[in-house]
Amino acid sequence: MTTTTLNPPAQQTQVPIPVPPRVITTKDLLYITDALSWELVAFKKFHFFASQATNPQIKQALDKTGKMHQQHYQKLLTHLQVDNNTAMASLPRPQQTQQSSQ
Repeated sequence: MTTTTLNPPAQQTQVPIPVPPRVITTKDLLYITDALSWELVAFKKFHFFASQATNPQIKQALDKTGKMHQQHYQKLLTHLQVDNNTAMASLPRPQQTQQSSQ
């Protein structure tokens, strides 16, 4: 029996987007909604675990991590505070096919 070794995928470098897009697509909204849910659940879990911890160092680490997730949640919310209709109206539209009246 012959085995083949697969080469690992080439390193792909992604350039971060410095400014989020002005328009939120339906797909973007679904991603953001999922991310908000994950961050909220993480925040709640770390908050609960911190309230149960008796070791001050562990409690502090759990609180710190919970606050990080809360900040992520707040940051994601800012991306939803956009007037999507106005943003969509300001996007360039492809030219419509002009019908000649000849």
